Amino acid sequence: MLVTGCAAPVEAQRDSDIVSVSFSFEKQQGYASNQFAVWVEDMDGNLVKTLYVTKFTAKGGFEQRPDAIPVWVERAGIAQGSEVDAVTGATPKTGNVSFVWDLTDESGARVADGTYSYFVEGTLRWKNHVLFTGEITLDGSATTSEATAEYTYAASDDADALTEASPENAMITGVTAEYIPPVQ
Repeated sequence: MLVTGCAAPVEAQRDSDIVSVSFSFEKQQGYASNQFAVWVEDMDGNLVKTLYVTKFTAKGGFEQRPDAIPVWVERAGIAQGSEVDAVTGATPKTGNVSFVWDLTDESGARVADGTYSYFVEGTLRWKNHVLFTGEITLDGSATTSEATAEYTYAASDDADALTEASPENAMITGVTAEYIPPVQ
């Protein structure tokens, strides 16, 4: 699996198809923030593959801070002991990031053509989250999809709830997925 964190586009020099999930990331200051995960599910809601998750959460930080990307934690089953088979890393610097799905599942098998859901979940600050959801179809034809965002704002013991005007909403923006067929 290839993970890139730069602004350069994915180059068309492959012999197999891929999906690139990209977005703008603005690193936040302070605690209880900057956690995110990128993953793919089939249309029945089954986890196909986690493409990236921030190291703090993947290495058990969700136990210390249950508000850290709770949707991914539940769907990946890590609270029940499932191992994370994904690329983990430190929180990236501010900028455009891309995560490449090689169209394999967690076991390394090539998935069938069809439509898949992709997700980017971010913990904006404490109990305040964003979940981007989109669909991408694998059928041999290049396509791009834009995800829609659902924000959850909630107060915690340590902080008030964010609002639509909160600057933390800029942590993750412009989530897209691009299906790139193989170069012939």
